[in-house]
Amino acid sequence: MATTHRRPPAPRPEFYRFSALDFTTVGLYVAVAAFFAVAGELLLPLLQQLAPSPAAASYGVNLVFYGCLGALALFAARRVVARDLRVLATRPWFTLFMVPAAVVAMLILTAIVVAAAGGVQTSANQAGLQALMQQVPAWLMVPLLVMVGPFVEEYIFRHLLIGKLSRRINIWLCCALSVVLFASMHIAGQEAITLTALLPYLAMGATLVLVYVWTGRNLMFAYFVHAAKNLLAVVFIYAIPPEVFEQLQQVQP
Repeated sequence: MATTHRRPPAPRPEFYRFSALDFTTVGLYVAVAAFFAVAGELLLPLLQQLAPSPAAASYGVNLVFYGCLGALALFAARRVVARDLRVLATRPWFTLFMVPAAVVAMLILTAIVVAAAGGVQTSANQAGLQALMQQVPAWLMVPLLVMVGPFVEEYIFRHLLIGKLSRRINIWLCCALSVVLFASMHIAGQEAITLTALLPYLAMGATLVLVYVWTGRNLMFAYFVHAAKNLLAVVFIYAIPPEVFEQLQQVQP
């Protein structure tokens, strides 16, 4: 008797048509991110009056921003999310093994490109997050950095820029655009945009694009990889005493 192999369900065209909610979510993301990158300091005095500390103000703004975007993104991509979770549920051991394997591959790729460039420059975004994490407890940072933030970014930079946009233009152009815009977003607001600041995010974006395309445009698999990498970073930062972490920062080239 001939055996049959289960295949992932074929992409449904209606899942990859742009909707008004897609444009609303992206427009809000770009508008708010651009405002804080260009004129965010104008709100600093007001935020300091409303919050007990600058760290609390920064955390509150990020939580509200990403919380609203996350709700919009989840509703816009709800059918894709449900489908992708069903697909991953049919291959639980693949998911459990390949998510950490993809994170390791991302770390190796990042180390290689950073070593080839002769060092890495900490971006303003990364420095701000590290400073925030030293003042805000982990149980508050995990929902923001591990749950909501990665989903919003995977929805925009993978699902929209590759999954949906590739129906209109070449998929490899979409992949390149996804990597570059993902990296650029993470260093937005810096006075000088340098390759050394971009490199870690380029490596991260390239890995996420690869796993997204390789798994048949599975949004949730890319999200799990992104969330796992962020969780590893959160554990690493909170596990190291602040004085040791500052010394490690000072010895970076």
